[in-house]
Amino acid sequence: MNERTKKIITAIVVIVIFVVCIGLIIVGQRNIGPKGLLTEIVGLAGLVGLLAFYNSKYK
Repeated sequence: MNERTKKIITAIVVIVIFVVCIGLIIVGQRNIGPKGLLTEIVGLAGLVGLLAFYNSKYK
């Protein structure tokens, strides 16, 4: 696999994870109670993980 293919696959995976995490946050916001809160926290943790992945290139 060449470098361009790796970048494309990485970008697709990051976009899918981003959309899933945003979806978790939206669904969690609609559910009142501990289950909704946990769903939002999982979505937020995913977004923070993506941010850490992005910033790892610049250390």
